[in-house]
Amino acid sequence: MKIYLTALIRARSEYRDEILSVLQHMVEETRQEEACELYSLHQAIDDDNLFTFYEIWKSQAGLDNHNRQSYIQAFGKLIEEKLQEPPTIWITTLI
Repeated sequence: MKIYLTALIRARSEYRDEILSVLQHMVEETRQEEACELYSLHQAIDDDNLFTFYEIWKSQAGLDNHNRQSYIQAFGKLIEEKLQEPPTIWITTLI
């Protein structure tokens, strides 16, 4: 079963450029993963600190493998200090 994931990420203003760079690196790496069907990064028009990922994964196992990758783990270490709040994540299925 495919997994559809949406994540909202709110960077602290002083770290926005650093967070954006990390997120863009995640896009480059993730799009090479076999289980990744779509991995798109968006930035809000009215809030430069708000980023959204929209993702489609072939399976839960593929998403689980993605979450174990070093570039995802590196992002996780930035959350407490450089984000306004923990990411909001919705995992859904298409109906």
